[in-house]
Amino acid sequence: MHFEKSPAGLVERFDTILTRFPDVQRRQMFGYPAAFVGGNLVTSLHLHRWVVRLPDDALAEVMAAGGGAFEPMAGRPMKAFAVLPESVVADDAAVTAWVERAIVHGRTMPPKKK
Repeated sequence: MHFEKSPAGLVERFDTILTRFPDVQRRQMFGYPAAFVGGNLVTSLHLHRWVVRLPDDALAEVMAAGGGAFEPMAGRPMKAFAVLPESVVADDAAVTAWVERAIVHGRTMPPKKK
């Protein structure tokens, strides 16, 4: 399966915002920039979208703010993941706050075993 790359400007913003969280492991996932805590994915880009992993109450907040379910393949949503609304992604403070919430949530998850 072939996906188009994320826009260069969005990748640059992702990298810039993630530098504020030096304890987060950054690597590619399916060709997109991603960030992990304890081996668990907490945030990434997919196409032109910014994705975060959150607890249920925070997912409801994202949806209420105009976010959407994350479906990397149509009809196959990933539980606990949401696409941030474009208005949030356009605002550095807002997207940083959501990324931080995703990281905090990731710290509550058991680390993945290698």
